[in-house]
Amino acid sequence: MHLFYAPDIRQNPVLPEEESAHAVRVLRLEAGESVVVLDGKGGVFEATIALAHPKHCVLNSLQPLTPPTVRPYRLHIAIAPTKNMDRLEWFVEKAAEIGIDEISPVFCRFSERKVLKNERLQKILVSAMKQSKQAFLTQLNEPCPFKEFVGRAQADQKFIAHCHEADKRLLSHEIRKAASVLVMIGPEGDFSEEEVELALAKGYVPVSLGETRLRVETAALVACHTAALINEL
Repeated sequence: MHLFYAPDIRQNPVLPEEESAHAVRVLRLEAGESVVVLDGKGGVFEATIALAHPKHCVLNSLQPLTPPTVRPYRLHIAIAPTKNMDRLEWFVEKAAEIGIDEISPVFCRFSERKVLKNERLQKILVSAMKQSKQAFLTQLNEPCPFKEFVGRAQADQKFIAHCHEADKRLLSHEIRKAASVLVMIGPEGDFSEEEVELALAKGYVPVSLGETRLRVETAALVACHTAALINEL
């Protein structure tokens, strides 16, 4: 059955314009046909198309489906935006498919990209949620400077992954099950020593993701998969 995203479906049983166009113009769905709608907040509904309009596809007969399983942990990845946007978009898509609650773009001293617009990333998150049939939409935060982020971010466990020579622990040995976890991933030039020191002063634990040197987006995805795997074991 076709899957759509409508964040206000509980209050307003109408698909957003982009979703309406996809349903009516692309899929050529007609009145009377059944669809499944996600609100991105855990709600999953089966509905029937009442009016197949390409700008406001109206639904009726909304029926809640079985509530989805909620992950026993919470994962937040803070990542320095990559110079090549394709790489950041790849991470966002794959992380959402695996399962992630929150993504925060963070500008660091050595970041090569200093400007980021979230619109396209938000669309990728919606698409990935539907592709992987998840009921919760990943929260995408507005980009902010490193110092601002480390000063306010909260989690049961906070980690900073960096490549400096230092005493570090393996992330896979440190993540606890059923915890809220925050992992910071630096830019292509890594975090500066001052940034690492500031993070440690704020309670972050320095970690390694393994012996090999990883690209930014690969490191972020490894962290995401590690958290998922620990909680599945």
